[in-house]
Amino acid sequence: MAIITEEEEEETKPLVPPGSKESTMKNPFPFWFYFTIIFSLATLLFVSLSLYSSQNDPRSWFLSLPPALRQHYSDGRTLKVQVNPDELPIQVFVAESGPAQSENVIIVHGLGLSSYAFREMIQSLGSKGIRGVAIDLPGNGFSDKSMVVVGGDREIGFVGRVKEVYGLIQEKGVFWAFDHMVETGDLPYEEIIKLQNSKRRSLKAIELGSEETAKVLDQVIDTLGLSPVHLVLHDSALGLASNWVSENPQSVRSITLIDSSINPALPLWVLHIPVIREVLLGFSFAFKMLVSLRCSKDMTLSQIEAHRILLKGSNGREAVLGSLKKLNHSFDIALWGNSDAVNGIPMQVIWSKQVSDVWSEEGQRVSKALPKAKFVTHSGSRWPQESKSSELTGYIADFVSAFPISIKRVPEEPIPEKVRKILDEAKAGGDHDHAHAGYTDAYGLGEGWTT
Repeated sequence: MAIITEEEEEETKPLVPPGSKESTMKNPFPFWFYFTIIFSLATLLFVSLSLYSSQNDPRSWFLSLPPALRQHYSDGRTLKVQVNPDELPIQVFVAESGPAQSENVIIVHGLGLSSYAFREMIQSLGSKGIRGVAIDLPGNGFSDKSMVVVGGDREIGFVGRVKEVYGLIQEKGVFWAFDHMVETGDLPYEEIIKLQNSKRRSLKAIELGSEETAKVLDQVIDTLGLSPVHLVLHDSALGLASNWVSENPQSVRSITLIDSSINPALPLWVLHIPVIREVLLGFSFAFKMLVSLRCSKDMTLSQIEAHRILLKGSNGREAVLGSLKKLNHSFDIALWGNSDAVNGIPMQVIWSKQVSDVWSEEGQRVSKALPKAKFVTHSGSRWPQESKSSELTGYIADFVSAFPISIKRVPEEPIPEKVRKILDEAKAGGDHDHAHAGYTDAYGLGEGWTT
């Protein structure tokens, strides 16, 4: 009897070339590739969320400011100005230093800057007996950068629409639209849109042009009683304030231009580009590279960081970009400077000699366009106000001190009717059957009485 046994078939193993497994284990490229992509996406998401939260929570934004910025805010004050009659007043931040009864110098910054950049200059002017005032134009610094708009069909994003739907459900009920559909056979789409638009509240960035700047300057100068003023315009402030100067030459004692140009030194156009704008405003080192390349190489990291924070928070980027669009890029400085209204105002041009040959040639062009202006150079960059503040202040103080003391224009207050009647009777003189009111002579310092 034969016994048949089945032998187990040996498993056939695939042939693996020697070294392939080892090479697969040692190749780190796929891991680091996916890690870089995930980390980049997470970073962009974090930056976007931080930008969104900072814009929508002013209190947390202010509490996160560096001590120097909070100190600057506490040293100044806010004024309310009315830019458009159909809109609410706007808060404008003002920083000042120096005696009130002295020559008044008001400094207007360009786009991308604020009064914080000129804090040392106004303090230095104050120590020289000159009242220095620096303002934050609306949309910049600590001034209002956005306004609340009620109604309209402005885009509010996904989160805003969810809040609108929730509010509509609270007001009308969960089954309001369903009941309406049962009764009429149609969804109340038009009524829903109308209700949403009527209750919609959104933030609109404040966009500032030359007309709006003229209104702001007029009200700030009038409120603080600064007229006539010595006006200092830096960077793109020339294009913003030129209209006000032309309309109010009687309120301007002199004009000083510091590296003034229609195009701001900071290339704001890059803030239009998605991802790049998030990186520039989200990271200190990126913004520092941009400022060092185009604006100033002498500023410290803390100074640059302060400007980045002010530009980033509370719709600051949107406001500055909106103002950039409204700049008059065809502005002719020669035509403006030689106009009948501006021609008689003393001018001084302070220009950098260190930036580049092209910028020095631009300074010579401005000097030729304003032949009556005094032309001096400084050793700083296009943003010299912090690194060369003492040098700039010296030029401004010498220029201002060369003029006779300004006569302050004090508006006359109306005399009350009762007082006017008494004064008229006193002027008439003669015999009367009634008594006059008595006033102590010498402002109450004497012993006698007079009528």
